[in-house]
Amino acid sequence: MKRYLPFVIIAAVAALAAGAGAMLYRVKERAIAGGGVTRPSTNETGAEPLHVRGQPGAPVTLEEFGDFQCPSCATEAEIISKLEQDYGPRLRVVWRNFPLAMHAHALEAALAAEAAGLQGHFWEMHDLLYKNQAVWSKALDVRPFFNMYARSLRLDVERFAKDSTSHEVKARVVSDGEHGVSRGVKNTPTLFINDREVRNSFSPERLHEAIDAALAETTPKAFGADRGLPPAKLPPRGEHK
Repeated sequence: MKRYLPFVIIAAVAALAAGAGAMLYRVKERAIAGGGVTRPSTNETGAEPLHVRGQPGAPVTLEEFGDFQCPSCATEAEIISKLEQDYGPRLRVVWRNFPLAMHAHALEAALAAEAAGLQGHFWEMHDLLYKNQAVWSKALDVRPFFNMYARSLRLDVERFAKDSTSHEVKARVVSDGEHGVSRGVKNTPTLFINDREVRNSFSPERLHEAIDAALAETTPKAFGADRGLPPAKLPPRGEHK
């Protein structure tokens, strides 16, 4: 896990997005003044998640701020994929970009994923980037690799390449980074479960614990425990009703 100042990512993104520098400087100042206090996802930035996997009504939301070139994030992607299988419709996953400047190609990868998202294939590109991280992350020029992944997803590669450098795509990455800084994100991966940051460990066991605790908090309300009704029993992990 990499721990760096929260605005390291922003410096790299702002260099590509015209006019973003001043805005992100203000966000950095707010983050420092706030002492990195965790805020809910509906904070003052108003950044609604663009990339969500799972049912809208899921009782638990796992939100990740990640870097496509971060080895720990690649490991976490596999763990989260298994959690999605284990919890089924009870778990919703949100992804946000937080490319660190220390990773030479992290920003380009984030832009590639967002460009694929404009053609409806963000999650497929997300999965390919992590699956092949050990290959493209060592290249001097990653564009041929990203174009190859786009072709494998049957994207319009010419449009994909153009979108990868577009203002719209850059703005998406800037927005995610700004949102992360405002919530005290400093490293990748950073995970929130129902707006509470998961600390210390991202092992499968720790995440199961955190998700189960969140389910225990939300399920009684969902099943009317406040009206005197007994809470329903949750099916075991991996068993979907």
